[in-house]
Amino acid sequence: MHVLMAGRKVKKKTKKTSSLARDKQKGRNVMVQTKKHEFCSLAAIVLVVAICVAPLTAEISTSVFRHRKTIVLKMDKAFLTVHNELGTEVVVSWMSEHCYQCLYQQLGVVPAESGPGKPGSVGFTVSTQHEITLKISNFSGNQEHCMVPFHFGEHGNYSLWVKTLNSASEASCSIVTDADPVNSYIPILIAFVVFAGLAIGSAIGKTLLRLDVVKGVIFRLGGSMETERLINSELGSPSRTVEAVTDSILPPPPNPSKRLRSLDTFRGISLVIMVFVNYGGGRYWFFKHESWNGLTVADLVFPWFVFIMGTSIALSLNSLLRSGSTLCSLLRKVLWRSVQLFIIGVLIINPNYCQGPLSWATLRIPGVLQRLAWSYLVVACLDLLVARGRLDNLSVDAWWSRGYDIVLYWPSWLCVLLLEVVWLCLTFLLPVPDCPTGYLGPGGIGDMGLYANCTGGAAGFIDRWLLGENHIYQTPSSQVIYATHMPYDPEGVLGSINSILMTFLGLQAGKIILHYRDLHSNVISRFLIWGFLLGIISAILTKCSRDQGFIPVNKNLWSLSYVTTLACFAFVLLSLVYYMVDVKEWWSGAPFYYAGMNSILVYVGHEVFEEYFPFCWRMTNSQSHAEHLIQNIVATSYNRSRGLHEHRLADMELLTPAK
Repeated sequence: MHVLMAGRKVKKKTKKTSSLARDKQKGRNVMVQTKKHEFCSLAAIVLVVAICVAPLTAEISTSVFRHRKTIVLKMDKAFLTVHNELGTEVVVSWMSEHCYQCLYQQLGVVPAESGPGKPGSVGFTVSTQHEITLKISNFSGNQEHCMVPFHFGEHGNYSLWVKTLNSASEASCSIVTDADPVNSYIPILIAFVVFAGLAIGSAIGKTLLRLDVVKGVIFRLGGSMETERLINSELGSPSRTVEAVTDSILPPPPNPSKRLRSLDTFRGISLVIMVFVNYGGGRYWFFKHESWNGLTVADLVFPWFVFIMGTSIALSLNSLLRSGSTLCSLLRKVLWRSVQLFIIGVLIINPNYCQGPLSWATLRIPGVLQRLAWSYLVVACLDLLVARGRLDNLSVDAWWSRGYDIVLYWPSWLCVLLLEVVWLCLTFLLPVPDCPTGYLGPGGIGDMGLYANCTGGAAGFIDRWLLGENHIYQTPSSQVIYATHMPYDPEGVLGSINSILMTFLGLQAGKIILHYRDLHSNVISRFLIWGFLLGIISAILTKCSRDQGFIPVNKNLWSLSYVTTLACFAFVLLSLVYYMVDVKEWWSGAPFYYAGMNSILVYVGHEVFEEYFPFCWRMTNSQSHAEHLIQNIVATSYNRSRGLHEHRLADMELLTPAK
C-alpha cells in the first residue's frame, strides 16, 4: 500500500514518472510471485526428501539387531569374529587401502583352539569406509599366516576362519558373511532421484507455461475474479482516476552493465555444497575431506569459491574504475574489506559461547575467511596496479591482440610466478628438523612410521614456528587414517601462496569476460583452453596417480597440482554454467543464484547457527546416515533460503520509490 501511495504521488507530478512507477511495480509483483514459487518449491523438496528417506532409518537401525542383538554398531562399522583353529594364538592387524605405505595397526589377539572343534574366537569392529587388508601372524610377529583384502559392508556381520592346512606351519584364511550389511547409500540415492525429478519437473513446467495454448487455458480457467484482478493490476481500479499517458519517442537511457548470472550461480553452487559438507553431508566418507592425498567432494568447493572470487575482483574493479573511482580509494576499500573478513573469520572459528571467556593461549588464527581475506588483498592489489578503466580503445591490428587478456597484465603475472617459485623453494628446499627435505607426507603411521612427527613437511613446520602449535588446527583430517598426533592447519601460511594462484586464475577468467564479453564463443573457447592446459600440467605433476606423482593432489597442503586440477575443473564448469545461464538462458541459476549473491552472509550464518534449531535437532538414531542426511539437507536449504530472503529484501528496497 505504501508503495502504491508513493507511486500515485509521483504520478501526479509527471506522466513519465507514473509510467516508470507502474513498470517498477509490475516487475516487483512478478519477482515476488517468482520467489514465492521458489519458496514453495524448496519446502516441497525438503518435505519429499524427508518422507522418502525417513522410513529407511528404522530399517537400517533394526536390520543389524535382528541378527546380533547384543552388539550396537556405530556408523561405518561392521562386526568381525575371528575363529582360530591353529594350535597357537594369532595376532590380527589391519591397514586401510587409502593409507599409503602405512604400518599395520593391531586389531587384537585371538587365542588358540582349546580342543578339537573348539576354536578360539574374538569379536572386533572394523571400518567399512574403504577396503582394508587383514594380516594374520603369530604372536612374535616373525611368521605371517595370511593376508586378506576385503571391503566390509556397514552393519554387516562377518566371520574370519583361520584353519590349518596339511603342514602345521601353513594356514588358510577365509571370510564368511553371517549377516548381510545394509545399503547405506540408499538414502542419498533417493535424495538424488527426488531432487533430479523435481528439477526436471520444474524445467518441463516452465517450458509448458511459455506455450500460448497453455497460457490461454490458464487464462480461461482463472475465472472472472482473476481477470478483474489482472485488469486492476494493469489499468488501475475503476475508482481510481487515470491520467492520460503518452508514449515517449525518446530512446530509453542506456542500461548499466548487465550482471552475469553465471558467476553468482557458480559461486552459489560452491557455497551450497560447502555448507552441506560442513554440516556433515549425511556422514558419508566422500562428503568428508580426504585424509591426505586425493580428492573428495568436500575438497572441491573451497578452491572453486576462491576461483570465482578472483573472477569477481576483475569485473568489480573494472566497473569501479570506469565509474571514476580513484586508485587510492579502491586500495583503501580493498584493505578495509580484507581486514573485516579476517576479523570475522577469527571470531567464527573460535566459538566460546558456552565455554566461558576466550583463551588467547589456544586462539586459532588461520581459517577459511582469513585465507579469503589474504587472497583477496593480494590479488586485488595486483590487479589495481595494472588494471585499465577502458578496454574498448585497444587496437585489434597488433599481432599480439589475441593475447590482450594476458599480455596487458604481465607485471601481475610475473609477481604471481615469483610467489609460486617461493612456494616451491620453501616446500622442497627448506630444512625441517628431524624430517627429510621436501617431505610432503602425512607423518604418523605413513611412510612406514619413519617420519611420525613430520606432518605436512615444511608447511607444518612454518605454521608451528610462526604461529605456535596452540594457534593452529588441532584435529586435522590426517588423524583419521594415518593416526597422526601433530597439529596441522589446512589453511596455513604456506598454502596461502597457492590460494593466491587460484584466485589469480579466477581473475584471468574475469579478464577473458571483460575483453570478449560480447563474443560468447571466444569466452567459452578460452575457458576450455585454460582448462585443457591446466589439466595437462596436473597430469604431469601427479603422473595420473594419487600418491606416486612429483606433487600429489593434496588439499591439506594446497599443493600446486591441487590448484591446477581444481582450476581445470573450475574453468570447465564455469564455461558450462556460462553457456546455459547467460548465453542460451536455458537455466536461471536458481536455486544457487541467490545464495551466490549473499555468499558471506550465508557462510557466516551457517557457522554461527550450526548447533541451533532448525539447523540441528536431537536424532532418534545418531548412527543413521538417513537421519543425518535429512538434517543436513534441511539445514542447507534453510541457509539457501536466507540468501533468497536477503535478495528479496534488497529488491524491495530498490523497487520502493523514495519519499
